[in-house]
Amino acid sequence: MTAASPTRLPLIPTLLVGLAIATMIALGVWQLQRRAEKESALALAATNPQRPAVAFPKLPPVDPAILFRPSSVHCLSVAGWQVEAGRAADGSVGYRHIAQCATGAEGPGVLVAIGVGQKPDDKPRWTGGQVEGWISEEPDHRPLLTRALGKAPPLRPMLIAKAAPAGLKPVAPPSAADLPNNHLAYAAQWFFFAAVAAIIYALALRRRNISAAGAQKP
Repeated sequence: MTAASPTRLPLIPTLLVGLAIATMIALGVWQLQRRAEKESALALAATNPQRPAVAFPKLPPVDPAILFRPSSVHCLSVAGWQVEAGRAADGSVGYRHIAQCATGAEGPGVLVAIGVGQKPDDKPRWTGGQVEGWISEEPDHRPLLTRALGKAPPLRPMLIAKAAPAGLKPVAPPSAADLPNNHLAYAAQWFFFAAVAAIIYALALRRRNISAAGAQKP
C-alpha cells in the first residue's frame, strides 16, 4: 500500500488556522476603518469647547457630536469619590478628584471632575450644587483586549468642572489631544498576530513533513 504524501495539508487544522488568520486580518482592517472615524470625531471635539452649551447626557455612550461641549449639572449630594492622576488648568499635575453625584431619587447619577489636589487622600469639602463645565468621559480602565475587539462597555459621561472648590485647583479644560487614537496600533497588532500565526503554522507543517518523510525511509 502506498503511504500518504507527507506534503498533504491536514484539512481540519489548516481550516481552523486559516479561519483564525482571516479573523485577525478582518479585525485589523476594521481598526483601520475606526481610525478614520476617530480622526473625524477628534476634529469635531477640537472645536466643541467654544460652541454653545447643551444638555448633559444622562446615559453612555457620549455622542461624539457633543464631546467637550459646555454643559452643566446639578449635584444633589456626593455619594462617593474616586481619584485619578490629572492635570490642573495651570499646567501642574496632581490628583483629579471625581465626585459621584446623586441627581435624584432614581437614575444613574453623574460624575463630576471637580478639581485637582496634590495628595490622593485629600478630602474635598464640596458637597454638591450647580456645576458648569464641559462634557467628557470617565477615565478609561477597560482592558486593552476588550477595547481592541470592540467589546468594551461604553464610557459614562463625566462633567469637567470649570471652577474648583477651596483647596483644589481647577481641572485642565478638555482637549482633543487628551483623546487616544490607538486604532492604528490595534490594527498593526492584529496584522502582526496574523503573520505570527501563519509563520508558526508553516513551521509546524514543515516539521511534520520532515518527520513523516523520515519515517517513510527504509
